[in-house]
Amino acid sequence: MLTQIHPKIPMRDSLATKRFYIDKLGFKEIGGVPGFDQYTMLKKDQIEIHFFQYKELVPEENYGQVYIRTDNIDTLYQALIDSGVAIHPNGALQVKPWGQKEFSLLDPDSNLLTFGQSI
Repeated sequence: MLTQIHPKIPMRDSLATKRFYIDKLGFKEIGGVPGFDQYTMLKKDQIEIHFFQYKELVPEENYGQVYIRTDNIDTLYQALIDSGVAIHPNGALQVKPWGQKEFSLLDPDSNLLTFGQSI
């Protein structure tokens, strides 16, 4: 019966979140109400990530995480590198013992985005 999941993660500033996800990661904004920036919905390919405003968020204390599966991790990784997206210092592309090839990055609010592909 379940068909999709759309994680909801915190953001301090809707404009900064949109700049990062749209301009750097290639997402597009969906839905939303003009002038209401406390909730943002973004989509790329077949996934959506929703963001709720949390102005008091301390990025260094944020444990928000999303695991995103892909079917072409090498191309995605290289495209992000080429466009200047910072990869997490401990998140370079590598094969993990659990059978995934993964890399990670942080968004402006220190939400951890891990991209993975089964090998």
